[in-house]
Amino acid sequence: MTSATVRSHGLSKSRITAFEQCSKRLWLGVHRPEVAQYDDGAEARFDAGHFVGEVACSLHPEGVMIEAEPDLSAALAETARLIGEGHPGPLFEATFQHGGVLIRADILERTAKGSGWTLAEVKSSARAKDYHLGDIATQLWVMEGAGLRIDGAAVRHIDTRFVLEREGDYAGLFADDDLLAPARKIAAARPAVAAQALAVLAGEEPVREPGPHCADPFDCEFTAYCSRGLPQGPEWPVTVLPNGAWKKWARQGVTSLLDLDETAMTKPREAMIVAATRTGIPFHDGEGARAAMAEWSYPRAWLDFETISAAVPRWLGMRPYQQVPFQFSLHLEQADGTITHHEFLRCDGSDPRGPCAQALVEAIPAGATVIAYNAGFERGVLRALAGHVPEHGAELLAMAERTVDLLPVARKHWYHRDQRGSWSIKALLPTIADLDYASLEVKDGGMAQDSFLEAIDPATTPERRWALEEALKAYCMRDTWAMVLLARRLAGTG
Repeated sequence: MTSATVRSHGLSKSRITAFEQCSKRLWLGVHRPEVAQYDDGAEARFDAGHFVGEVACSLHPEGVMIEAEPDLSAALAETARLIGEGHPGPLFEATFQHGGVLIRADILERTAKGSGWTLAEVKSSARAKDYHLGDIATQLWVMEGAGLRIDGAAVRHIDTRFVLEREGDYAGLFADDDLLAPARKIAAARPAVAAQALAVLAGEEPVREPGPHCADPFDCEFTAYCSRGLPQGPEWPVTVLPNGAWKKWARQGVTSLLDLDETAMTKPREAMIVAATRTGIPFHDGEGARAAMAEWSYPRAWLDFETISAAVPRWLGMRPYQQVPFQFSLHLEQADGTITHHEFLRCDGSDPRGPCAQALVEAIPAGATVIAYNAGFERGVLRALAGHVPEHGAELLAMAERTVDLLPVARKHWYHRDQRGSWSIKALLPTIADLDYASLEVKDGGMAQDSFLEAIDPATTPERRWALEEALKAYCMRDTWAMVLLARRLAGTG
């Protein structure tokens, strides 16, 4: 099989994974890739995973990368040559073909005695996941079918206990979960799976209706394509009911929220959602909201953080996936209604935690009530900052203790049908003010992280960095101003 055939009509590890999720996903990915729709974060996730792979390889400076240049046939030939000549390894992206399937192994290492090899499939997750086993099984079957002796096979994942202590030293960042034994059992059935998948590729587009498989184990990029032409559902589906409350009604055959009778419902929140949806009149308990916020003393510090979280720690003292604040917005409200805005943003690539802590201490007066939305996040950031910046530890811990949460107040005392079952600040803001996030360049937390990473990239021009900083400031400020407006609307003063 030529490399061109492998690319267009053959199988790979990822294609078998797609087939096992849905035969139509495999077929569309090969024959109709142009109809795929990817979410905004797909490219960033791919780049992050690629970087994790680079770091894993860097821990083996003696290893050899097998390039697919000018094509995969060259990678196959180079892999065969290196193994045939007794290369000690490790080999990166070693390429093998068997039974119509071509795979590229992340890291191949010689066993201690040198007679066999161990496979490491590098993942950016904090543990091995169920679907990883299938990836290992496919590679195991192909490599052993190609004549290689495999004595070990593992998922090499991020070890969240790791702490970066020396710049650029990532020894200990990864841990291996050995999956050789269970993978062998799955590998035994891979010939039949490969034959079925190849038959799908050789045929017409499979017929399969959308269902739960569209998001298990991955969100499918062809869901919109497969859903075209299906009958439109009700304007207010029962799935609007949050936290899975809709499932009991769906099991009874209810599809429209308006088919429910709020007067007969036993759970107040569900009844509130149905009534507000049916009438179009928002539910608003102003007295209850005022009572809930009555003890929030002044000055009030309306606070929101933007954070970066990465599998590979960037700064000293950082753990994998630790939330590190690079920005905050703060609206400081006095008892007389006076409000001033304060902000922090660090985009020079240095560790932002120390300057962020300093800016917080300077901006938030001692004794102020700190108000956040879904405040557990802000409390966690403040406590982590206190541990990392001990000179401000006492003040930061005191802020965390004084942090109150606006979310439960909103959830209990306000509902507009346009929220469609969500109490996120982005769902609420358009229902209380002629204001939203659509006009902003940065529209959500994921875009904020991507913008920050672009801003700190040394290759980013000063002009582009300035534009990114302004966009980040506008987004974070919108979050805290939204809280101020929401509190006023809840209290009936705005």
